[in-house]
Amino acid sequence: MYSAELVRVTTEKVRTIKDQIKVVQDRHKKYSDVRRRPFEFNMGDQVFLKVALWKNMLQFHFKTALIF
Repeated sequence: MYSAELVRVTTEKVRTIKDQIKVVQDRHKKYSDVRRRPFEFNMGDQVFLKVALWKNMLQFHFKTALIF
């Protein structure tokens, strides 16, 4: 009997957490959609692409991992 109650309580907590995460994600999406500009390109347009090097990203990751 005790384990059934524990499963029910845990299931309710997981459902509550999922609902809260969904609310926060929706709020963030709403904020992001307001700030996002639609980009339209035509054939022949020249664009600048900013590319991050994986080597630098991996080095940064390892440095931060060692700090903690």
